[in-house]
Amino acid sequence: MEQVSTLNWAVTEDRLLGGRVRLLQPRRGYRVAVDAVLLAAAIEATPGMRVLDLGAGVGAVGLCLAARVAGCTVDGIELQAMLAGLAERNAALNSLADRVRTIVHDLAHDLPPGLGPFDVVATNPPYLAASVADPSPDRSKALATVESSAGLARWLAVASRVARPDGSLVMIHRADREAEIADHLTRLGWGDLTVKRLPPAARVLVRARRHDGLLRRDSAALLLHGPSGGYTPEAEAILRHAAPLAF
Repeated sequence: MEQVSTLNWAVTEDRLLGGRVRLLQPRRGYRVAVDAVLLAAAIEATPGMRVLDLGAGVGAVGLCLAARVAGCTVDGIELQAMLAGLAERNAALNSLADRVRTIVHDLAHDLPPGLGPFDVVATNPPYLAASVADPSPDRSKALATVESSAGLARWLAVASRVARPDGSLVMIHRADREAEIADHLTRLGWGDLTVKRLPPAARVLVRARRHDGLLRRDSAALLLHGPSGGYTPEAEAILRHAAPLAF
């Protein structure tokens, strides 16, 4: 693992998708986990599609998607300027700067004019509500894991405003907030919901399409780990070999 220093802020260079994606990320604090790779794999994109990544961090979701789907473009929105800066560097590092970009923006405010509409909105928002969280003393990690200026309802409202009427929304979140997520999405007009569980992780992937009323489906679960503790062949195909994650 190569150690890199930028502006007195140490980062590491790591690899995703079996080495297909190179990723600079903070050595300490919040670091990319498999959630970002799973979310990227769950995005149904084709060449020419426009995708929005809300809460882009260092750009892992957009880079994994762009590495898998040639010709799609990804706009990332990130609150923390230092992470957005790394996301831009990562796009250049992977020769994807022409298709993946990240801007600094606080979702508590309206998105910049002219951004959108998007065929797919993807998001991996902070998992913990501020009212129940015990934030990390690391400020950057706390912002990435605990809702701050924009709560879950706000994140989903912003996503709804920039998605095409026939577009989709894909997110990964804690399984114990599934009902809350469904309530927010239904109120916003995303009544067609498909949920995929990821045992043993307490996570769910949710894909939403616009529909009056509520249509809820449970997709077959993706088992991440086998009896020995290693990844299952299905998970390996997604995490190491850039296979899409089917709903």
